[in-house]
Amino acid sequence: MTQAVSIPIQDHDLLTGMRSFLTAIMEKSGIDAMLVPARLSVKNRIMPMLVSDPACLTEADPLSPAFPVNAAQQLTRLTRQPAGGRLAAVLRPCEVRAFNELVKLNQGRREDVLIISLDCPGALSNNDFRTFADGYDSLDAASRAFSATAFSSAPAGDLPEVTRACRACDHPICDGGDIGIELFGDDQATGPVARAHTESGQAALTGLDLSPPQAPAEGRKAAVQSILAARRKYRDGMFAEVAEATNTIPALSAYLADCVNCYNCRGACPVCYCTTCVFSTDTFRHEPFQYVQWARRKGEIKMPTDTLFFHLTRMAHMSCACVGCGQCTNACPNDIPLSDLFTYVARHTQGAFDYRAGLDINARPPMNGFEEEEYPEIVGL
Repeated sequence: MTQAVSIPIQDHDLLTGMRSFLTAIMEKSGIDAMLVPARLSVKNRIMPMLVSDPACLTEADPLSPAFPVNAAQQLTRLTRQPAGGRLAAVLRPCEVRAFNELVKLNQGRREDVLIISLDCPGALSNNDFRTFADGYDSLDAASRAFSATAFSSAPAGDLPEVTRACRACDHPICDGGDIGIELFGDDQATGPVARAHTESGQAALTGLDLSPPQAPAEGRKAAVQSILAARRKYRDGMFAEVAEATNTIPALSAYLADCVNCYNCRGACPVCYCTTCVFSTDTFRHEPFQYVQWARRKGEIKMPTDTLFFHLTRMAHMSCACVGCGQCTNACPNDIPLSDLFTYVARHTQGAFDYRAGLDINARPPMNGFEEEEYPEIVGL
C-alpha cells in the first residue's frame, strides 16, 4: 500500500499542482465538500471557503500568506454534528492543533473529516497581506512570489516578514493531519510529497494512482532543523522581551493599556469557544454608582474598566489550550502584541503539565479531570 505519493507539478508551478491534487482528492475520495483557503468571488481576498464543486478549486490558494481567521473555528461548525456528507479540510499546522483541542472539548469530531495539512512558512498580518497582495496583478502571482522563497533557501527579497507569532512558532510541520504535504526541503522540479499519517489518509492517497516519491527528500531534514533553530532562537528572544515588559502588575497594566474591551481577541481565538462569556453578562455591567465609588477611592479610573481583569481571566482559561496562532494580535484594533504575551504564559502553563496543546489528539488536557491522590505536596494530604 502507498504510504506517500509525489504531487506532480509542471514548470515549477506549485500552486497549480496543489490545486490539481486537491481536486483529485475531492473527486476520487468521495469528498462532498472541502474547507480550503480560496479567493472570494466578490473581492480580491482570501478566506476559508466551503467548496462543493471540484471545479471551484481553481480558486483555492493554500499557499497564500493570508491568514484572516483560524479555520479550526469554522471546522467545528461543520463537524459538531453530522454534516450530511464527507468533508475534507486544508489547514495550517496551528489550525490542526486548535481543532484537536476543540475535539477534546467536544466541540468537533475528527472522524467526520479528512484533514490535509501543509508545512507552514508563516503568514502575514491582515494589514501586511493587503499591502503585499495589492502589489501584484493577481493573488495567484502574489502566492507564487511568496511560496517561491518561503519554501526554499532563496533570499526573501522585498517580501514582508511573517507575523511575530509565526516567527516564534516551533511546530510548523504538517504531521498533525490525515495527510501531510511536505513543502520544506521540497524539490521544486519533482513536486512535494504527500504523506499519509492515518488510515483515512492512507485510503485517500491510495485511490489517487500517483507515483511514490522517486527518492528520499534528502534536504527535508536539514531544512526543518534550520527552520526550527531559527524559530526557537526568535521565540526565546521574544519571551525575554515579554518577561521584562510584564514583570509587575503596573508593567502588565502598561502592556495592556491600549485595550478598549472590544473583545476581538476573544472572538478570533480558535480555542475560546464558550457560547456566553462572563464578560458579556450582567456580572460586568456595573451600576453607575460603582464607577463613581471606584473613582473616589483611587482618584481616577480608566474607562472602560476591567480590561486587565479580562486578559488575566483569558490567560487562566486558555493558556493550557493556546496554540500560538497569533489571531488575537491580528484581530486587535490597537495592535497590542497579545500573542506574544499569551504564548509566553502558555509556554509556562503547558510546561508545568508536560503538555503541548493540540500535538497529540489522545493526550488529555490539563485540569480536564482529577486523580484521587493528586498534588499531595500542595493540598497537604
